[in-house]
Amino acid sequence: MIQRKTMDELGRPSAEEQRAAPKHPLIVILDDVRSMQNVGSVFRTCDAFAVEELYLCGYTPQPPHRDIHKTALGATDTVAWRHFATVNEAIAAARAKGYTIAAVEQAHNSISLTGAGGRYERTALVFGNEVTGVSDAALSLADACIEIPQWGSKHSLNVSVTVGVVLWEMVRK
Repeated sequence: MIQRKTMDELGRPSAEEQRAAPKHPLIVILDDVRSMQNVGSVFRTCDAFAVEELYLCGYTPQPPHRDIHKTALGATDTVAWRHFATVNEAIAAARAKGYTIAAVEQAHNSISLTGAGGRYERTALVFGNEVTGVSDAALSLADACIEIPQWGSKHSLNVSVTVGVVLWEMVRK
């Protein structure tokens, strides 16, 4: 019989320990993501993959907010984050820290996600709006574009799902 592990068996660090723990050299940039639930989910995913920082841009909701906290389950306390008025400012801040900017979008000359993991030393990943995707402004500033291979009839995944898929591939290499 399979038994679920207890919280003690999982050995998770405290919020303070998680904040101080080493991080993967990844920055997640949310470009005008509108849903608070998606933002909260991205906080949890950034915590799970020990992302260095999360940048929220434009009208992307930011903590504190009940709906973000409901899905983040405390990750707003463990993930370093900043808000920027525009995605251009967020990209400039990541670039100033020596990060390569990679938009996650279906575009001409994109790199398949299967070949992107481990490709860049320090990567800032730009994820776009739930309907319109990564903005043209962000695409024009990106060094590369990463695309998730898909085989279904739908042309996209939910942004929070996309963040999870991309981060998994980036950290496992």
